[in-house]
Amino acid sequence: MSKGIKVLRIMGSVVSGGVDVITMNYYRNIDRNKVQLDFVFDGFRETNIEKEIESTGGTVYKVEPYMNNIFKNMKQIYKIVKDNNYQIVHSHMNSLSVFPLMAAKLAGAQIRIASNHSTATLKEFKRSIFKYLLKPFATVFPTHLAACSRHAAIWLFGKRRTNAGKVKLIKNAIDLDNYKYSANVDKEVRKELGVSEDTFIVGHVGRFVTQKNHHFIIEVFESILEKQPNSVLLLIGDGQLKQEIQALVTKKKLNSKVKFLGIRKDINKLMQAMDVFLFPSLYEGLGNVVTEAQAASTVSIISDKVPNEVKITEYVIEMSLKQNADAWAEKAVIFSSNYERRDTSSDLKEQGYEIKSAAKEVVSYYQNLYTTIRKDGSNT
Repeated sequence: MSKGIKVLRIMGSVVSGGVDVITMNYYRNIDRNKVQLDFVFDGFRETNIEKEIESTGGTVYKVEPYMNNIFKNMKQIYKIVKDNNYQIVHSHMNSLSVFPLMAAKLAGAQIRIASNHSTATLKEFKRSIFKYLLKPFATVFPTHLAACSRHAAIWLFGKRRTNAGKVKLIKNAIDLDNYKYSANVDKEVRKELGVSEDTFIVGHVGRFVTQKNHHFIIEVFESILEKQPNSVLLLIGDGQLKQEIQALVTKKKLNSKVKFLGIRKDINKLMQAMDVFLFPSLYEGLGNVVTEAQAASTVSIISDKVPNEVKITEYVIEMSLKQNADAWAEKAVIFSSNYERRDTSSDLKEQGYEIKSAAKEVVSYYQNLYTTIRKDGSNT
């Protein structure tokens, strides 16, 4: 059992993507003799990561989803923090962090960190209105601020605080070696999927939600097929709009060309088999899957709503969402013939995306914060 500093991370609902994946990257690489991460998940269903956490000394608490009953959710978080004397509480719920961090403050946690990983779009009107309503309270209950990118930091906490260095940037780091392109891995994945070596593989990784713009992905792929019939689309992930997208694929008679792969643990390998990664998001805090694609030296075609910070290598191409699907398809099919895939690990490491180094930095961050805690509670 770890004797390190205990940190409680508030995660919201676990969807096996995005923030959850990044958090587990850190959990697997953090020195648990120095820092032990425990977690609060919304909802009581079994997740695919809790056994791993618990088998390595971590604790998972499950609470009433905030969408069902925010007051019950806060009361349960209050009790967890109070009963276990957590002094560092780190919320990853973006603008919603106001609620768990209020509970954490009332429970006596002296270090309260609000992390932002997202922004907003009017196409998610109700969700975005809620985000904008909560923005003015984003700095009320945390003692410290963090974000995955400068773009995400400015959106929630403001340019003044960000420019003043008051927002800690914690990169969405990954194990670069696992993503490094291998022709053998490429062939193995194609064989597993029943896809020939000369097939043009287009891919997307993301939750089936409005933000990820799956309807447009299907439009683009339909146009790709007109230009390059020997193509296949891999859609990786799960979410509330999955059945709607499956119905759209059926309606367009694309079932034989579109593979819904669900939640996968081998994203690193699937990325190596892709020729082009489509990422036409309506908004992003960063877009860590684009970092993963670059680690695999896979060309990513991203929307102009994805922060520029994600462009680390020459393998990222930006296109406007005002351009139609045919224009996106024209750009994609350029890469249907072989292109050079080089080792990009040094580029990504230089920008702070190597997980072992990043995990050490996070340990130091927590340790430095812990030393500021005073017995008289003046940090609150």
